[in-house]
Parts: sequence; C-alpha cells; structure tokens
Amino acid sequence: MTAVDQLIKLLGSQAAVWVRVQALRGSVPREVGAWMAVFEQVTIGSVGGGHLEWQAIAEARALLAGKPAVGPVRYALGPSLGQCCGGEVFLEFECVSAQDVPRLTQHFQTQQAQWPPVAVFGGGHVASALVQLLGRLPFQVHWVDSRDGIFPEVLPVNVCVEHSEPVQGAVAALAPQSRVLIMSFSHAEDLDVVAACLLRQRARGDLPFIGLIGSRSKWAVFRHRLAERGFTASELAQVTSPIGVPGIAGKAPEVIAVAVAAQLLQLKTVK
Repeated sequence: MTAVDQLIKLLGSQAAVWVRVQALRGSVPREVGAWMAVFEQVTIGSVGGGHLEWQAIAEARALLAGKPAVGPVRYALGPSLGQCCGGEVFLEFECVSAQDVPRLTQHFQTQQAQWPPVAVFGGGHVASALVQLLGRLPFQVHWVDSRDGIFPEVLPVNVCVEHSEPVQGAVAALAPQSRVLIMSFSHAEDLDVVAACLLRQRARGDLPFIGLIGSRSKWAVFRHRLAERGFTASELAQVTSPIGVPGIAGKAPEVIAVAVAAQLLQLKTVK
C-alpha cells in the first residue's frame, strides 16, 4: 500500500493535517510538493526528517487539538533546528477529513499524470523486480509482455499492463517521451522491440531512452542484425546496452533493478 493509499484509507475514519512544502530557498532536504499527513497517532510521508519534521508534526498535532490555523510557516534550517542545510522551508498546514478525499484523490492523480512514462518490455524476474521498484518512484509505468498470465494480480497504482502479441506491436502506441526498457524472455523478441523502437524514432523521434538488457556481446550481435535490416550507425547509437548505472556489481534481479532505476532517475529531466 502506497503512502497515498494509506492517507486516503485513514481519512475515511479520522481527521489529519496535510503538511506540504510550499516554497524553499537554498539547500533543503525535500522539494516543493513533498508532503506528510499527521494523524493523532500516525504520520504518513515526510517533509525532510530531522528536527524540521519533529516541529512540523508538533504544529500539526496542535492544529488537530484546536489551535487556529495560520498561513505558511517558515523554518530556517540552521542551528536553532539542529540542522546545517542552511536553507529555508515554508510549510503549509491544512486540516483535512473524509470530505476532502475526492479533492485529494484528484490532486494526486493530476500529479501522477505529470510523471515521466516508462515502458518495460518483458515480465521475467528482472522486469518484475524493476516494476515493483518503479512502483514506489515518480514514473508512469507501462508493462508489456506477449505471454498470457505473466503479470501479478496486484500492481502498484502507477503501473498498467498490456498483453501484446507480437510484443513489438505495443511500441507504436507508447506515450510520447517514453523511456523504453527491453528485457523479454526471448532474444528474438528483444530484437524485434528494438527494431520497432528505432522505426518509431525514425518517424517521430520521441523516445528519449531505449535501453536493452544484456551483455556487450549481445549488443554486438544485435547491432550487426539491425544493420542488416537497414538501420544506420547513428540510429543504432540511440540504443543503450548494457543498461544500469555503472559501478553496481551483482546480477541478482533486485540489484539490476536498482541500477536501472537509478539510470532512469538520472534521465528524469529529459524532455
């Protein structure tokens, strides 16, 4: 269950104070829009931790106890808070209850719609580990496989699945600016998906990242076969293989997933 799911569920039975980072200056621990929800006994989310968060929780619980609401509160991240970031955070405090659930749900859906799209081709062990990790990160995930019954019944809220046969048929309808990760059970399928992505790039140029799992020798073979299909060296240069940030050793699915997710986070600002 995500933090948003927990918030919506608890609001059905008790009030809370929704605390958000409204503005900031200088070095601070969280970005604008970061939030936490403070209930009488439970806190969900985070606005930065440390003494800043301790004071924010105390302020929120005072509001729950009846203290009059005020405007955004400024917190200087200096010696008085036992923090040395040196910046300033402005926190907004809002009392919310069950009647606010539709509005909050809409807020989070709108926010999620702005997350970068990621397409994962393949439903094997690495892909499954990666999708579960991406389910906790700010991405819209489109998970594709050609096999029936491959996807789990329970999925993160930011993940949708598609059965596509042939699997490369799903490439044409991917959201613009999709970051594509190709890791199917079959090298033949992988090759066809790469080719479909390069054809889309030739026509539309709207896939900022095409990543292929595997070794350098696998990519060397693919590069030769794709060249035989008429793709140029400059087109083939748009494919990243192997994938994942360098320096992370290990071949366990979870290790590879962390390396690939980190690479996607590095690419998050690509437009």
